[in-house]
Amino acid sequence: MPTSALTRLVRVLAAPGERHDQILTPEALEFVGRLTAEFGERRRDLMKERRRQALRLATGSPLDFPLVTAAVRADPTWRVAPPAPGLTDRRVEITGPPDRRMTVNALNSGACVWMADFEDATAPTWANVIDGQLNLLDAVERRIDFTGEDGREYRLGAPDRLATVMVRPRGWHLDEEHLEFEGGPVPAALVDFGLYFFHCAQRQIDAGRGPYFYLPKLENRYEARLWNDVFVTAQDLLDIPRGTIRATVLIETVTAAFEMEEILHELRDHSAGLNAGRWDYLFSLIKTFGHRTDFLLPDRARVTMTAPFLRAYTELLVQTCHKRGAHAIGGMAAQVPSRDPDAHQAALAKVRLDKEREAEDGFDGSWVAHPGLAPVCREVFDGVLGERPHQLDRRREDVAVAAGDLLSVRRIGGPPTEQGVRTNIAVAVRYFAAWLGGRGAVALDGLMEDAATAEIARVQIWQWLRHRVIDRELVRWLLDEELDALGAGYPWAPLDEVRALFRRTALAVELPAFFTPDAYSRHLVRRAQERA
Repeated sequence: MPTSALTRLVRVLAAPGERHDQILTPEALEFVGRLTAEFGERRRDLMKERRRQALRLATGSPLDFPLVTAAVRADPTWRVAPPAPGLTDRRVEITGPPDRRMTVNALNSGACVWMADFEDATAPTWANVIDGQLNLLDAVERRIDFTGEDGREYRLGAPDRLATVMVRPRGWHLDEEHLEFEGGPVPAALVDFGLYFFHCAQRQIDAGRGPYFYLPKLENRYEARLWNDVFVTAQDLLDIPRGTIRATVLIETVTAAFEMEEILHELRDHSAGLNAGRWDYLFSLIKTFGHRTDFLLPDRARVTMTAPFLRAYTELLVQTCHKRGAHAIGGMAAQVPSRDPDAHQAALAKVRLDKEREAEDGFDGSWVAHPGLAPVCREVFDGVLGERPHQLDRRREDVAVAAGDLLSVRRIGGPPTEQGVRTNIAVAVRYFAAWLGGRGAVALDGLMEDAATAEIARVQIWQWLRHRVIDRELVRWLLDEELDALGAGYPWAPLDEVRALFRRTALAVELPAFFTPDAYSRHLVRRAQERA
């Protein structure tokens, strides 16, 4: 990109950090500024349309497959681009934040793909955001080797044995308040995408891979179209051939489940498939229809992927992807290997059962949250795929899913239990404490949790209170108990902030769409300003 006249420069409002100048170069900020100038207003309009759609659905408008795009779904001729280098075989994918240790461990894990997660697994402190970009740059430059404080060495393996990197930027609904463009914050999605693309796209191409992404929280085809236009512009600005970028879309909102083919169609020159995001999908279901009693869900533990409405969602995803030549990637195995042999074997058994279901249903790969789970995931998919890199030839023409199948939510296992209420409160407040402290991926009770877990936990409390299937006094009592336990175990935890965040996001009359925007502005940005 020409650097002679920087006219779209983004201002950095945060205090400088170590090596931050290597990422926040004038040219990189100019690149992000050009993307913001081109697409910032469209993004704002789409966020307004999200709110309008939410209001329509809350007041009784039906949700169905769009009639206006029926021709796209009926056209048998179009397919997405063929798999890009490094994305043909995706039977095991590992996810995690792009901190330095995770970067080395994930790349060396034996997984085919690492999703470097700036979204749900990263608390978006300024240091986390920019250090994550530095770690990705150091990884592609092979200068990330280091020795930890405990003396343990972290070294990258041979290049041909490293996982392919896919970056998940933050969603369209989030801002990056440490950067300013024309008097306002920069869309966080354009920051995470733009900085990585500017610094690493050509380097990844030179290394035999490419700039690859996961796209979170999309709600419709128009938001996919916006991403596609961003990709085209970014490639043109850096003289990279169109179609080099590839992106997998997470189908983790209920409205997106009705537009899977349309989303693939919008991104067809840049598409790398779809992913089934289970906790975020349930979160979206409650957020969208939580006012209705026929969408009342029981304890999270009782809502398994074998529930009919979730089976409809995952089978439709596989059918849609394979119809169009796209990879279908399964959901997360969040178990953390235990030192207790019995607990460890029980966790592996759960992972195996889950991955067997996905592989037999036709998924081409699946997610794990810990390197210790990669071998069992690979073993399961090896057993189904054999020497084949995927099973795109399984068209799943036996699947027939109607709108009613996706929305046929019935109580599974009865009303919520006191233990289920306590578990949701405990998970939410413990995760909030970690997130406010700068950690976005946290091991809780043998599971690696991220923001999606906290979201489903707090909206379930809200839904149960709204429909009066639990008592508000019980919730307050359990909240006090869990905060006391949190303070006893983690004296550093900001208990007043955690309590206030829980009350604002789970106990309010109106349900906030996400906990992250308010918590980010109110806590993370304020702390950065105080330090500055």
